[in-house]
Amino acid sequence: MKNHEKCNKIIIKYRQYLKLEKGLSDNTVDAYLTDLDKLLAYLTLEDKDITEVKLTDLEYFSAGLHDIGIHPRSQARILSGVRSFYRYLTLEDYIKQDPCELLESPRLGKHLPDVLTVEEIDRLIGLIDRSTNEGQRNCAILETLYSCGLRVSELCNLKFSDLYLNEGFIKVTGKGDKQRLVPISPRAISELKNYFMTRGEHLVKPEYEDYVFISRFGKNISRIMVFHIIKELAVKAGIKKTISPHTFRHSFATHLLEGGANLRAIQCMLGHESIGTTEIYMHIDRSLLRKEIIEHHPRNQRRD
Repeated sequence: MKNHEKCNKIIIKYRQYLKLEKGLSDNTVDAYLTDLDKLLAYLTLEDKDITEVKLTDLEYFSAGLHDIGIHPRSQARILSGVRSFYRYLTLEDYIKQDPCELLESPRLGKHLPDVLTVEEIDRLIGLIDRSTNEGQRNCAILETLYSCGLRVSELCNLKFSDLYLNEGFIKVTGKGDKQRLVPISPRAISELKNYFMTRGEHLVKPEYEDYVFISRFGKNISRIMVFHIIKELAVKAGIKKTISPHTFRHSFATHLLEGGANLRAIQCMLGHESIGTTEIYMHIDRSLLRKEIIEHHPRNQRRD
């Protein structure tokens, strides 16, 4: 790529912009720059200056992503990162006109991932051996994932200082370090309290004492471990669906909609910045959307 040193300086300033002005987390910033690296590699091969890119260059780049077999959803994410970068270049007067203005993304069908039924969730949790410390922890993990619709990273980073169980809420730190208050069901609270009775038997490293869910190594539990726990239970339960920790989040949103919860309330619960992200769940009649979340989640329904 032409003017390699100039490009490096721009990327350093762009990283600072994403981190300081946009308030994005380190992981999100790294994801933006990783996607941008794909464009930089292409421009290096074409010997193009990053500030002299035209729409046709970006269209060839986009076509190349398709040709090497990158999934349309991943293509769209990469191009979204490219648009963000060129908006920044325009904002900072590195370029006069944004070459991305007419750049099209691949068409994506709105696809709802696999969702578990309430019965399947009960079956998974019912298979956990509660006689062990880890078993009780795993019950609390699954109930909290399902009750609150958390991302797995949000669950792994949950701290005691985030819990307001007497009030029925937890504080969640989501993408971009944005915080939200989420109601937690009585059943999840009960499982957490049962877990807390045995949590002290784990050897917890001093710097991890405030984390709620602890691994056998004395640190906060990892995303990979939560994934493994759920996969193992799914095999035991004979569930053939493709499931992961995120499946509990999808199930949470879907069950709330089916119960009649308001879409904007669900948007707040999930921590979606755009209502369009939440609308992927709109596979049922809008006339069902009538009450608030806490009144409709299956875990909040009283059984006779």
